[in-house]
Amino acid sequence: MRYLITGGAGFIGSHLAEQLLDRGHRVVLLDNLSTGSVENIRHLKASGRMEYHLDNIENRQLLAELVDDADIIIHLAAAVGVKLIVESPVRTIETNVNGTQLILEAASKKKKLVLAASTSEVYGKSTNVPFTEDADLVLGPTTKGRWSYAASKALDEFLALSYWKEKKLPVIVARLFNTVGPRQTGRYGMVLPNFVKAALNSSTIHIYGNGQQSRCFCDVRDTVEGLIRLLECGRAVGEVVNVGNTEEISIEGLAHRVKERTGSSSPIEYIPYDRAYEPGFEDMMRRVPSLEKLYSLTGFRPRTSLNEIIDRVSAFFRHKTGEEELPRVTAATS
Repeated sequence: MRYLITGGAGFIGSHLAEQLLDRGHRVVLLDNLSTGSVENIRHLKASGRMEYHLDNIENRQLLAELVDDADIIIHLAAAVGVKLIVESPVRTIETNVNGTQLILEAASKKKKLVLAASTSEVYGKSTNVPFTEDADLVLGPTTKGRWSYAASKALDEFLALSYWKEKKLPVIVARLFNTVGPRQTGRYGMVLPNFVKAALNSSTIHIYGNGQQSRCFCDVRDTVEGLIRLLECGRAVGEVVNVGNTEEISIEGLAHRVKERTGSSSPIEYIPYDRAYEPGFEDMMRRVPSLEKLYSLTGFRPRTSLNEIIDRVSAFFRHKTGEEELPRVTAATS
């Protein structure tokens, strides 16, 4: 099979490309490197079954050619990260909505299967945990720029499902919950890499808000496996499916867990949301997925514990700084 991955030089895209190549497929990557990096795919360049294009989705001629050659399109390209969203709301909305529209339009001409990556952010301020795919979405007011990302991705979902219903374009929407792992950067506000880098450097770990907000972190290997399983499942076409992990932890708890796993003595500092992002910033207290639909469709559940995830991220950053192995962890964690 020949796969086209938009955002292919990004964190998730590079891991997905790696796995598809390992399974013998051909992979074409399209990325403008706005948040991705050539470094993420450098080790894949030697493969004769991989090609990449450093260009924008807005290049309609190139996009048409790549879609025409592909059997399956995986649309990961998006503006991501809370920091980027708050600082660049116009870019967030235009990148997400316009990019998805162009992909669906091009794929529709040849009825190519499209997997569109969405986000747990679309659940907004809902408190109906765990989140199921048919639950109501509860977003904040339009005066709060923080919700522009969630709204743009919800519109992406509406677009994808409308192309399926009206134009019979086969689409799958995957709502990703806090995918983490090696190669993820903390540049745009991703919490785990920022915590781990601070811990390894013995610098201050900054917690935004009171730290009681909780999240579930999914290893990128599990996310990739979930996406591939969905692509192989005919019953997933036309569906919205959560992809994530259900091991819940508070952000404060995560900071302490990172300190313990890395043997760090880093101090912890709490920073009010208003100072970390913008006045009036809003967040959701809990974000926990229901994975029953993913399991019923694919038989897959995530396998990687949070402790192993933290260890893998720590090893990645140590390798980047020349250290070879993890310190011995003597205290057990739950």
